Amino acid sequence: MHIEPGVVTGAKILLSYATAAGAFGLTARLARHTLVGRDGFTALIGRSLVATLCVFCFFEMLPHHAVGVSEVHLILGSTLLLLFGAGPTAIGLALGLLIQGLFFAPFDLPQYGMNVTTLIVPLWGISVLARRLIPRDTPYVEVTYRQALALSTAYQGGIVLWVGFWAFYGEGLSAQSLINVSTFGVAYMSVVILEPLIDLGVLALAKWRAGMTRGPLFNARLHRPAL
Repeated sequence: MHIEPGVVTGAKILLSYATAAGAFGLTARLARHTLVGRDGFTALIGRSLVATLCVFCFFEMLPHHAVGVSEVHLILGSTLLLLFGAGPTAIGLALGLLIQGLFFAPFDLPQYGMNVTTLIVPLWGISVLARRLIPRDTPYVEVTYRQALALSTAYQGGIVLWVGFWAFYGEGLSAQSLINVSTFGVAYMSVVILEPLIDLGVLALAKWRAGMTRGPLFNARLHRPAL
């Protein structure tokens, strides 16, 4: 989902600063839900740190390939959401992306506003979807494949839409930009096949190792119904 350098340039990049500000506002709102819930400040900090480490490792260690105007990544956004909650996951995505840019990919820093928007806005969307899709009396370790598929599809679909927006915004609506975005979209949506299986595998492990995943570093909703 990293927008390639040169896709959005000049004064046009100012829009990414505005959308990033909106994304940070959503992050603050999601983090507040953790603070005012049954978890508190310590849980928010701990989960955010773990989520940041996970995001950084996903970006640096998992396979990623440039396709069209962006890169195809296995981000595991829905997995992180279920494990750590929306607030810590949003913070982890923002910080993990920033650390990668500062220390390993400085050429991506001008695109940070676009990339952080592309990651966090769809995350906010699936956090809303999860509340509607998963009954309040269902712990996340009991999520079905269909529910995991819906969350993953929505998240990846949101990423593809944002990448398409940035590509058309930066390069205009042309035959070549249509081909680039379509190529990326087809390649990226293939992640949908794999991510729900990873979700269920991780949740099964969390259920099996319940004694280790009931602590403050994990979302309380993993093993307990919502309040």
